Amino acid sequence: MSGSERWVLGLASLGSVMVALDTLVVAAALTTIRGDLGASAEQLEWTVNAYGLSFAMLLMTAAALGDRLGRRRMYAAGLALFTLASVACAMAANLPFLIAARAVQGVGAAMVMPLAIGLLGAAFPPERRGQAIGVFSGVTGLAVLGGPMIGGAVTEGLSWQWIFWINVPIGVVAIALVLTKIPESTGPARRLDLVGAVLISLSVLGLVWGTVRGESAGWTSTEVLTAFAGGVVLLIAFGVWERRTNHAMVPLTYFRNRTFTAANAAGFFLTAALFSAVFFLSQYMQAVLGSAPLTAGLQLLPWTGTLFIVGPIAGRLVDRVGERSLVVIGLALQSAGMFWVSRGADHYWELILPLVVAGCGVSLAMPAAQSAAMAALPRQAVGIASGIYSMTRQLGGAAGVAVLGSVFVSAGGYAGSGFSRALAGGGVLSLLGAVAGLAIATRRTAEPNPANPPATPAGATAGTAAGPAASTAAKAVEGAR
Repeated sequence: MSGSERWVLGLASLGSVMVALDTLVVAAALTTIRGDLGASAEQLEWTVNAYGLSFAMLLMTAAALGDRLGRRRMYAAGLALFTLASVACAMAANLPFLIAARAVQGVGAAMVMPLAIGLLGAAFPPERRGQAIGVFSGVTGLAVLGGPMIGGAVTEGLSWQWIFWINVPIGVVAIALVLTKIPESTGPARRLDLVGAVLISLSVLGLVWGTVRGESAGWTSTEVLTAFAGGVVLLIAFGVWERRTNHAMVPLTYFRNRTFTAANAAGFFLTAALFSAVFFLSQYMQAVLGSAPLTAGLQLLPWTGTLFIVGPIAGRLVDRVGERSLVVIGLALQSAGMFWVSRGADHYWELILPLVVAGCGVSLAMPAAQSAAMAALPRQAVGIASGIYSMTRQLGGAAGVAVLGSVFVSAGGYAGSGFSRALAGGGVLSLLGAVAGLAIATRRTAEPNPANPPATPAGATAGTAAGPAASTAAKAVEGAR
């Protein structure tokens, strides 16, 4: 790995870590924020929902802008916006201001995440991209899983404002290094698909809004049904427009590629199960085993630590043996671990081995699924491929936490069988992902479509799904008062 490649990998991973940490780090501070700012349960939900919504709806637009204006330039701009919004969050004196600042922070995150993987795609050749993605995915996954632990540690040791202040020095240093150490790259000169950008952004907004509001407003409420209907109609309109325009943001012919479609389906189910387990396990340690927030985070280390260790190894295996076996075996292991954990435990030590099993599973499957989605299309389309994959994971994470959150609440929460059923549901989702992974081709081939010139690198990874989790956390805080 050359020095330039190391800088790209390190700085892309750093930005990803900042964004991933802020996905769930706020959940650990909800109780403290409520006390300091006098928040209602619904306001608590929106301290995280606002971040997730703006992040989700602008991913594809940010990726397209990076192709046109320069990936390094847009990546640095995203880091700057994210850092400035973090300052605003830390200085918030009331909930409306905090919610607005979190929405702006989500816009910055939408610029950072797609362009991080776009920079990787431009810097690494296909034969070494799997290893780079393995490191990137391992570090990003560790940040996601470590969010509750870090949030609890910072909130207990300092104050909730410091979960945002910590982004500032990191962001300033990262921006300077990005502008001096990473070469600029762009896509081919082509018109920006403004109509497509608006349609896909509003479609995702409707789908994610309905998902994050499903539990609190009711899945059959007018608000939720209208949001879902609007999202579906706009998604259909997006598909029709993309077929007719000469400068499509997403050539729909890509979905005829079986491996590309299967990898996205596997990523959807993987993330749906993973983000659900992150939230419920951290709360289980506190609500059932009586651990403090920081201790609960440390108790997840047998799970989170495997991502850092196994992820890079999985990345190297992808380059050698292909993706299908790693996706299928990994998601099967994640399923086994979640079913095992769903049985519950009287003592913490009983959870260590199933946590390791589940952690090894996600560590194998995460980089392999993303690599399969990127490698299924021509190299010049790696950006749009990873952008679509990121969007799929974003929707998967939101849907998984919302649906299993409803299962958790309806089954009586931690006082009843809610935890057991929610984690078993995560096991089922993982199995569905393993089945989808069987459709990934054993040999990766990608033929360019002359009727639809491939797009260029500017994709994304690791989506967020904190909105539904925040809803459940807010209700837990409300019930504990």
